[in-house]
Amino acid sequence: MIEAVTPFIAFLTGIILGVIFFGGLWWTVGKGLASDRPAVWFLGSLLLRTSIVLVGFYFVQGHHWQRLVLCLVGFIVGRVLVTRYTVLPGAVQSGPAKDAIHVS
Repeated sequence: MIEAVTPFIAFLTGIILGVIFFGGLWWTVGKGLASDRPAVWFLGSLLLRTSIVLVGFYFVQGHHWQRLVLCLVGFIVGRVLVTRYTVLPGAVQSGPAKDAIHVS
């Protein structure tokens, strides 16, 4: 029973790690741009986010490359989720039709 659930847990953990990493990046950009010492924010955030993700990948894999692959796929899904649901304050969302330039 546990072996059947393990791939799902690896995938779900990858999504959580992706949301933590890319959500943290989004939060850091907002804080870093408003700070008088942005380098500290960006460097500290990079080290913390990378450490969390690497430790997460290490524990999820458990010496099985298949779990690591599922975790990486979940990580990418987490990136897509954060990219889709985060917007900079005051930014206007534009679609492909608004950005298209037609040259005759």
